[in-house]
Amino acid sequence: MKVALFATCLVDMFQSNVGKATVELLERLGCEIEFPESQVCCGQPAYNSGYVKESKEAMKRMIDAFQDAEYVVSPSGSCAYMFKEYPHLLKDDPVWGPKAKKLADKTYEVTQFIVDVLKVEDVGAQFTGNVTYHTSCHMTRLLGVKNAPITLLKNVKGLKLTELPGKEQCCGFGGTFSVKMAQISEQMVDEKVCHIEETGADYLIGADAGCLMNIGGRIGRTGKPIKVLHIVEVLNNPIK
Repeated sequence: MKVALFATCLVDMFQSNVGKATVELLERLGCEIEFPESQVCCGQPAYNSGYVKESKEAMKRMIDAFQDAEYVVSPSGSCAYMFKEYPHLLKDDPVWGPKAKKLADKTYEVTQFIVDVLKVEDVGAQFTGNVTYHTSCHMTRLLGVKNAPITLLKNVKGLKLTELPGKEQCCGFGGTFSVKMAQISEQMVDEKVCHIEETGADYLIGADAGCLMNIGGRIGRTGKPIKVLHIVEVLNNPIK
């Protein structure tokens, strides 16, 4: 099965280890990975800031970049969902509308792809530690991926998973929201960190780089001894 990796900006610039772990995990599950080098930003920051016209240029470049892919997989529920928005935003364009629909239909968040397409619920991973999982807003509420990451984590040998209190609450990142509304965002992420501490977890696991960067940054600044990992970093630890 051929998979094109949609790495996302944050993974490309700040969390290359997540991109590497995604590739290694999918290869171990039998996928052939390709990386279209012409990929850029999906356009979400511009779109969320109201620059719809400008964001469409990025959308068209991404459609071109992945037009020949069999499947498109991303380690970010938020960015994967942006591809799902393309058909709506380009629906009046007779050329780009159908292309956008084709891209949206073959795009998946990585845990969604593993469980729903590969039909794998146990990737043969091991991880020793007490963890809790942050359910990011775009991934759960918009993309609709709720069960796949939990299913995979529950099958990791040695991992103890504790449900996060207030898991449905936003961490305060929200893309440009954390910049435009910094004081409100800070209060939201402080509340999230408090809930994480309540679980007694040693690790916070998530599936969106933006949320993890936001929460991890706050954990670091407040000196909490909690480590932050992307879910693929946990799943990419094969049992020895």
